[in-house]
Amino acid sequence: MADTSTDTPAYSLNGGDIAWVLTSTALVFLMCAGLGFFYSGLARAKHALSLMFLMMLSISIVSVQWYFWGYSLAFSETGTSGFVGDLRHIVMRDVGMEPHPNAKTIPGIVFFLFQCMFAAITPALAFGSTAERMKIMPAIIFLFIWSTLVYDIVTNWVWGPHGWLLKLGVMDYAGGTPVHIASGVAAVAYAMVLGKRSDYNDTDSAAHNVSFVYLGTALLWFGWMGFNGGSALAANTRGIQAIVNSHLSACVGGIIWVALDYRHARKLSMIGFCTGAVAGLATVTPACGFVSSSSSLVFGFLGAIVCNVAITYKQKFGFDDALDVFAVHYIGGLLGLVLTGVFAQQSIMALSAAPGDVVPLGGWLDGNWIQVPIQLAAIAAVSVWSFVVTYAILIFMSKIGLRLRMDEDEVAIGTDLAQLGETAYGFLQPNDIASPTASLMTSPSSSASNREGLRASVISESSLSRAPDTIVGSAS
Repeated sequence: MADTSTDTPAYSLNGGDIAWVLTSTALVFLMCAGLGFFYSGLARAKHALSLMFLMMLSISIVSVQWYFWGYSLAFSETGTSGFVGDLRHIVMRDVGMEPHPNAKTIPGIVFFLFQCMFAAITPALAFGSTAERMKIMPAIIFLFIWSTLVYDIVTNWVWGPHGWLLKLGVMDYAGGTPVHIASGVAAVAYAMVLGKRSDYNDTDSAAHNVSFVYLGTALLWFGWMGFNGGSALAANTRGIQAIVNSHLSACVGGIIWVALDYRHARKLSMIGFCTGAVAGLATVTPACGFVSSSSSLVFGFLGAIVCNVAITYKQKFGFDDALDVFAVHYIGGLLGLVLTGVFAQQSIMALSAAPGDVVPLGGWLDGNWIQVPIQLAAIAAVSVWSFVVTYAILIFMSKIGLRLRMDEDEVAIGTDLAQLGETAYGFLQPNDIASPTASLMTSPSSSASNREGLRASVISESSLSRAPDTIVGSAS
């Protein structure tokens, strides 16, 4: 967005604010890589690389869509319907170095890029439910359509200058509704259309690479500092509060999840801790810029408990959510939005207020009893819209001949080889994996390094052939 008037702007660009929002943009980009490691580690080895690939695919495709029309539909200030923006900023028209109307110390192009990262990671979250059976090529088309009809529209409702949920008074600081609610419901719709994995009822509790889960969680946690802290759109004290709240909620979420798992299994769990930390982060996301540090502990505590219970009873949901996107992101986002209506405080919102600004009341702690019903209305509206539109998109795609699900023979050899022709752990070409000795026989020598390469390839082949029967999002 750009202010094209020739008058001297009331605000001037601030180098510190620009640096912080650009840094936050890079941190959110890093979250996509973290999500790839997180999902890959939870999947069977023969499907691991495809999940990483989907994260990069989401960044690239959604960024192009965001450039052409996505940003304009979400944030154009001249689209006054309250439902969706217009095409004023199509192909970044009037998006340049002038101060952004709603963040006057940073250029419009910086705001564009920061919000682009949010748009990119949201559908990537939803793909976790489709692991081990989704075809990748149709997902490219899905990304374009879903971003346009779901993410851009919902974002306009909540954060657009004329959004109807914004005018209603919803409190969502960093993405509880357009990110976690929308992606969580989309994950359910995608899982329902694809159907269950053939071995869904023969589930195993072992992820194939817990180290990847740990690495992915660390990158997500690190990146979430920019995701939530950068939503202040300035290097200010409210952004600091958002980062502190995010960190504390993640810490408590991880600890409580481990305690719950230990109570059931009498063992500590790295996957359990990582899942709890992510649940704590998802739960506090809508609230991080509205609540105190003490309140953030409640978000992590309750988020871990409620999401843990949701995963424990996930088979009762009737759909195969392979990586527990619904239980962690939808349930966490829902709980966080409701708790925001309770714990939001005017004093926290005032941290970023300019002199003379009127700061609204927070939630129930400030005596604003209508806030929780407003939050529930937002949850219901976004849930219904995301589910219905996502389901309709997928049914339409299947009706026009796009095959959304892999054949069982493709599933048997794994998404990586069937669709990418590569593997996450292969040191040889795919055609050589079935016979690793061929590579050694044709190599110049049988040196120690060649023998080590053969050993690595055999280990990789073995891992692919005896990968766990299923994947989990938790040790519970």
